Amino acid sequence: MNTHLYNESPFKTIISFHKLIESFEEIALSDVDYRSNYAKAVLQQIAPLPEFRTGIEDYDFIQKNETLIKHLLSDLFPTALTNNEIKAVTIPFQNLTFNFSERFKKILNNAGTEFDMEIRDFDDHQFYINNCCLILASYYNQKIDFNKPFFYDIPDENGVIKHYRILYNADFIEIIPSENAINLTQDDLDLLIDNYTDIDLWKSKFPVGSWILKGFGIVTLFDATTESAISNLKSNLLKPDSKTVASNDVIANIFRSIFKIPALKVGFIIYNSEEDKFIRPIKFDNQIQSFLLSADQEIDCSNAFFGCSFENLLTNKEPFVISNVKKFIQKSENKKLGEHLLQQNIQSCVFAPIIKEGNLLGIVELVSENSRDLNSVNATKLELVLPYLTDTIDRYNTDMQHQIEAIIQREYTTIHPSVYWKFKKESQNYFQNTHPTKDYIFKEIVFKNVFPLYGQIDIKGSSEHRNETVKKDLKNQLTMLLEIFENQKPNSNLVLLEQRKFELESLRDELDHPLKADTEQHIQHYIEDEIHPILKNTKDNAQNEELEQLYFKSLDEKTGLFYQERKKFDNAMSIINKKLATVLDKKQLDAQQIYPHYYERFKTDGVEHNLYIGSSIAPTKPFDIMYLHNLRLWQLQTLCEMELEHHQLKASLPYELDVTSLILVFSQPLSIRFRMDEKRFDVDGTYNARYEVVKKRIDKANIKGSKERITEKEKITIVYSQNSEEAEYLKYIKYLQHKKILEPAIEQFEVEDLQGVSGLRAIRVKVINNTPSTAKKITYQDLLDELN
Repeated sequence: MNTHLYNESPFKTIISFHKLIESFEEIALSDVDYRSNYAKAVLQQIAPLPEFRTGIEDYDFIQKNETLIKHLLSDLFPTALTNNEIKAVTIPFQNLTFNFSERFKKILNNAGTEFDMEIRDFDDHQFYINNCCLILASYYNQKIDFNKPFFYDIPDENGVIKHYRILYNADFIEIIPSENAINLTQDDLDLLIDNYTDIDLWKSKFPVGSWILKGFGIVTLFDATTESAISNLKSNLLKPDSKTVASNDVIANIFRSIFKIPALKVGFIIYNSEEDKFIRPIKFDNQIQSFLLSADQEIDCSNAFFGCSFENLLTNKEPFVISNVKKFIQKSENKKLGEHLLQQNIQSCVFAPIIKEGNLLGIVELVSENSRDLNSVNATKLELVLPYLTDTIDRYNTDMQHQIEAIIQREYTTIHPSVYWKFKKESQNYFQNTHPTKDYIFKEIVFKNVFPLYGQIDIKGSSEHRNETVKKDLKNQLTMLLEIFENQKPNSNLVLLEQRKFELESLRDELDHPLKADTEQHIQHYIEDEIHPILKNTKDNAQNEELEQLYFKSLDEKTGLFYQERKKFDNAMSIINKKLATVLDKKQLDAQQIYPHYYERFKTDGVEHNLYIGSSIAPTKPFDIMYLHNLRLWQLQTLCEMELEHHQLKASLPYELDVTSLILVFSQPLSIRFRMDEKRFDVDGTYNARYEVVKKRIDKANIKGSKERITEKEKITIVYSQNSEEAEYLKYIKYLQHKKILEPAIEQFEVEDLQGVSGLRAIRVKVINNTPSTAKKITYQDLLDELN
């Protein structure tokens, strides 16, 4: 055993038996002969050694006089109780102990020579201040409760950690101020009591070695393993952060202490009542294992794997115990479960249901590699821990539900952080209502007098590209079918084959014309109903069978058609959208620092975004029109960056696609209202509907008096209606030209009249996209890896 000693203490420690000697001197004068004679004999033995009374500072003296000390302490350490009591002489809080009872000796011997006997969670700081508190209590008579429960964690001969509660008896100790002790006033005492953590303050009032601790203490331990282990389990289970949840080894060690089984292992699974399945708990996925699910992530409760063995567990909510797995296999019909356990070297096990209000939440699994380690008797110990497991799993389910709701909100019904406060306020109004009911009418969420900003990067000609890829895939499929039919052996179906070949050729010729709305569906049904039955029911030569196998492997599982060209197009679209959306979302974090504003982003055939800024969105922050101008410049710069991002991607895409960029400027403040049915914000009022009309049609508009679109690849188009807006954006463009972001040439033109909207004008300018030769080349596989 290693003995840990603290270097700094307010005490100069002198081990002395003077108080005990004084009691012996009283006994020696008593009329009880056998007591008197015994006391006189002990006093006679220690007479030549005055250190017993004056004080011992050399630990070697104690070791040399171990037998004499034992005789001196015999009244306090009765021989009849030495194998029962866990007791020794000590100095409080110091790990300096001697004169052990036999049981204490045995415990320390079983722990091994490498065991370091330290008080649990007790450091130098606590040691020093607790010693000071001893002085406050005994010398200054301060009524302070400073003795929290102390524990020794000591392994037994099997390596199972046992927990012993420490009790100190200080009846034989005197605390004496030395000449270096500082006399404290009541103000000093009050200051100390209010500053437990200020170690420098305590040391200034109680300097190192300024007090004398004379005498000895008695430490008594009692086995509090079960209670302490349950407390540790509770502490670990109550940790709120999933990152700090105890590891599987920590939990297993706690259970080993409770059950006193060195080979014990712990597993756990969650019950999903909605799907009637057992699943691994997501939060603990890499920490808590399962012996029932093994490598599977989930399993149906009705699965034959559980069989009738789990009937009591699932129906009556009672633990299922196997004390000997090999005998279970011999006697039970459910050999599959037994063999599954044996494969993991499990010889005994307990599977206990975790129940709350009659509902099954999950199963705790206790297993051991030794038969009869776990049985129906010690399984009752689970009653001590199941309440904590129940609360933990119930909290886990609640937390998971909150996380799921958060994901749904983030991914499906987003409420942007800038406006979340107003939704929260209305929700609080509901709960603060005297009698909240389902009939409570929620107020509409409206933000008035906000300035809109709209921008988009659109895939140029996406519909045409999509139709072309569909036609290519259909042509390739029809061509391959015709090749198969050309190689068919002549047989009785010759006339039918010729008919089908003619129909396939007609369909292929039809694809040379513009694609109709129902062409793809018509060809799909024809191939499935007329062609595939012939291929599947006709035996042919080996070469043609190989061609047929290749054909069927080339079919998409969902549509039953070729999907190669469309896949390239879809992947290219997804890559562009994801990259551009990532740039926009990242830049938006910076934009929020300008002034809090509402932001929403959509992926369509490109990426669109809406921004709304105004004092009603951030009522606690003063609003100035300067913030709107800052945000407009930010928007223009961000679209430039998105254009550059696309330019760098372009060469690596599986299908070459160009993009066009557009900004719509609208300087009149408007109102936005949250549409409950659509779960999104929309512009409010008929007058403001003009803005929405322009947003929906502007990207398809032409330059007035021509057939040319206002948007063009690698250029940003800014649409506006007022002279002040034109002057503002020309300043931004001049600045970005100076920064070598935009090219010098600027185009300005009128926009054709839209439905109910006229007088729009536009500026168009090209982004400088000369990619440096040193730029890292991006491969298509890199893009696919990021996409997936």
